Amino acid sequence: MNDTPGWASPGSAPSDGQGSGAPRPDEPADAAGPASKWSEQQPPAGRWTPPTAPGGAPVPPARPGWGGPVRDGWGGPPPAAKPGVIPLRPLGVGEILDGAVSTLRAHWRTVLGITITFSVISQIADILIQRYLVPPPPAANPDATPEEAIRQVVESTQSSMIAALPAVAIALIATLFITALLTIVISRSVLGRQVNLSEAWSEARPRLLHLLGLTVLIVLMCAGVIVVGVLPGVLFDSAALRILGGFAGVLVAVWLWVRYALSSPALMLERQSIAQSLRRSAKLVRGAWWRTFGILVLVLVITSIVSMIIAVPFSLLALIADSGGLSGLLSGDNPAFGWPFLIITGIGAVIASSITYPISAGVTVLLYVDQRIRREALDLELARAAGIPGYGPPAPGDDTSRG
Repeated sequence: MNDTPGWASPGSAPSDGQGSGAPRPDEPADAAGPASKWSEQQPPAGRWTPPTAPGGAPVPPARPGWGGPVRDGWGGPPPAAKPGVIPLRPLGVGEILDGAVSTLRAHWRTVLGITITFSVISQIADILIQRYLVPPPPAANPDATPEEAIRQVVESTQSSMIAALPAVAIALIATLFITALLTIVISRSVLGRQVNLSEAWSEARPRLLHLLGLTVLIVLMCAGVIVVGVLPGVLFDSAALRILGGFAGVLVAVWLWVRYALSSPALMLERQSIAQSLRRSAKLVRGAWWRTFGILVLVLVITSIVSMIIAVPFSLLALIADSGGLSGLLSGDNPAFGWPFLIITGIGAVIASSITYPISAGVTVLLYVDQRIRREALDLELARAAGIPGYGPPAPGDDTSRG
């Protein structure tokens, strides 16, 4: 992207419904100035005079269409400019999904290079940690008393949570790098421009620490409200209170997750601080929370289904290849998975990540672009940056080569 006001500085394009202040291509330049005062009898030069029908009724303006000019009400609006993967106008849900997939197709070398590289590194680290550092789960005693069975369940849950922490941390770091690089790629693809891995890395690298701080802060906020919700039940030793408090905490965490869902692209593309990016996301999501929530949940469901479709065959193949894990499952004991199981399932996870990461990141960035188009007429800035005729030259200081 570039450092123009349309991308880098939201101050000139407020999100509170005031508009961007930039005239549309079909709006006269003097529409808001003192010279725009004119009488119906004598309009100034260059101002369109509405034609009238024989009865005195105004005739709607003509627009080109199939087979000749089309009048308003008789034909659809002219198609929006589409220099890249999306049309430059407010987007529908299908167009956002299609734009994310189109980015994967149009820039598949760069996108797969990013996702495969970091997915392989993260999977290798996860396999080594699971193999050598994570303790095995405690063995269950089938003859345990009810009190011992409850204790075993608690210990097994704690062991599973401890074992999952390294994997979550590794996935968070991998997602951080992938999101940063893919944000640059997708922002270029909106303008129909190519970008390679080295260019994406050089542009995203200065913002990685800020993105790490933003990601950790959002995770801590969501986890903190859940802990606060469960805490009264823990203090008063009440299971019902824990359940109600946990449910309320999850609801607040989901609200925060959606409210700050657009903070990552705001931080990367507008070069803002962490606090400013959070406020920016909250401002863009305001009034569109349910729409944003629905799109994010839809993408989560789609990527989960794709991951499951890919993971199930690899898991079955891994169980067949690893006789120790399969025999443990059949006997009811804790399975001891060996290298074959870890390697085969890791390959499946890399393939799934290479497909799902670009879709998730693409939808988030395109949601950000869509909200700015709806609130700030960002489509005009993008059209100028793409060099589309009829939108005027780029503003002074624009660096459109950065896309």
